Amino acid sequence: MKNNIKNKSILNKISFFGLLGLILFTASCKKFTELEPLDAISENVGFENAANVELVMNGVYQQAAIGTYNGGGGRGYPFGSAAIQQSEMRGQDMVNMATFYAFTYEATYSSSSANNVNHWENLYNLINQANVFIAGVQKAAAGGVLTADQAKSYEGEARFLRALAHHELVINFSKPYADGNGSQPGIPYRDTPINSPASVQAALLVKRGTVAEDYTKILADLDFAEANLAPTQPNGYQRATKGAAIALKTRVKLHKADWPGVIAEGVKLGATGNGPYTSPIAAYVLTASPDEPFTSFDNNKESIFSIGNSTTSNPDVNGSLVSMFAPTSVGARGLVATSPNLYNASYWVAGDKRKALLQVKGSNGIYYNYKYRLASTNADWAPILRYAEVLLNVSEAAQRSGNTSLSLNLLNAVRNRSVPVADQFVTAPGDLLRAILNERRIEFAGEGRRWADITRLALDPTYGGGIPAKVRNTQVVAAAFDGSTILTPSIAAIPYSDFRFLWPFPLSEVNSNPTLALEKNPGY
Repeated sequence: MKNNIKNKSILNKISFFGLLGLILFTASCKKFTELEPLDAISENVGFENAANVELVMNGVYQQAAIGTYNGGGGRGYPFGSAAIQQSEMRGQDMVNMATFYAFTYEATYSSSSANNVNHWENLYNLINQANVFIAGVQKAAAGGVLTADQAKSYEGEARFLRALAHHELVINFSKPYADGNGSQPGIPYRDTPINSPASVQAALLVKRGTVAEDYTKILADLDFAEANLAPTQPNGYQRATKGAAIALKTRVKLHKADWPGVIAEGVKLGATGNGPYTSPIAAYVLTASPDEPFTSFDNNKESIFSIGNSTTSNPDVNGSLVSMFAPTSVGARGLVATSPNLYNASYWVAGDKRKALLQVKGSNGIYYNYKYRLASTNADWAPILRYAEVLLNVSEAAQRSGNTSLSLNLLNAVRNRSVPVADQFVTAPGDLLRAILNERRIEFAGEGRRWADITRLALDPTYGGGIPAKVRNTQVVAAAFDGSTILTPSIAAIPYSDFRFLWPFPLSEVNSNPTLALEKNPGY
């Protein structure tokens, strides 16, 4: 793809604002569309006819899928492989087996370390592309290029991506909502395009605001998306839908500890009553086998929103999910292994199908995540939202609201498809909430949900804490995967009060933005 940005001096000075949105790139293959893509579309040409608008929308999804890495080829920022890998490396259930993720895994990151810097910059690039796109489709509707309904549907997709990106930023660069009921400093919520010198100057004046203000705007974007998106898309769940907006709201409201809100959103997707559970929107259901969302990643009824990849459009070997997570014995790199402490945990019972179907033993005897397995093409889709998460989100909210019956039913719906009958819960266990949280660790292992749970629960007196202690790669040997060994982590835990709980703002940001230079995260 060609980068035709004319004002490169502005771009170089403030690339953190995502000025790549000045020129919206289109997809490099047919993975996002059946239309023949163009090489690059200018902002004016991109909205002069309906076909070009579709191509520009594809370009926004391309940014979400692959992004860039240090200004070069993409590695799956901000919502492809890189986001999933970084979230897992901030947690303790997977082990960094090489130097690839050492900064993240050991919390030695800085304002110039590549992983956190690229995550920030690519998220804001996506946000600005979404903002430019929204302004473009509104203008196209006013000029008769699109109908009002078409424009609102496109805007709904862009606002879904904008909300998803802002939430990813706030959970990594800001304190959780629970700290002061959202009163802690948030991240700049950018909802206008930066595509001219005047808009650049206006953007430089935008302050962080609060976490609560960010959540209000995230939910407003998702409400708009829900109201204006169709239940399904011609290109499947690699494009945002009404159900995706609602599912993301269950996640966002869980982070707010808005239990009634989570339950209300879940009802819209059928997470109510005794089951079996089927969504009245788009007929989402749990697949019969826990591996189907990954073996049929582009065609199953459990996936709600995924980031699509293909053989010709993917983040290549340095950024693909299978390359990082799967062992060398299946043609991957084996840079991230399952922690023996998760694999051997008492709550992950021996007969669980997810051990047989979604874990794979390498030639070194160490177990690896096997949700991604297309090592020859790197074409596995990156899962963002599944129906299993909706059910577990509502299960937790129900238990915290005192509805143990609904909570247990929803937990069992997810858990019982995988565990032997003898290990299924007939009645609620003594600590049902702990059981739900443990189930999340098993069910979403390798999907990038671990850090999100760590940060939202950080201040919970029973289930929370800071960054957990971690097993070092030298501790991970074949003999440790014996079903009972629990290793003593040699990488110490980091308390919530430690400045390293938050990622630093990139140096490129603080050097170029005088407003945020005064509001950067402390300690860096």
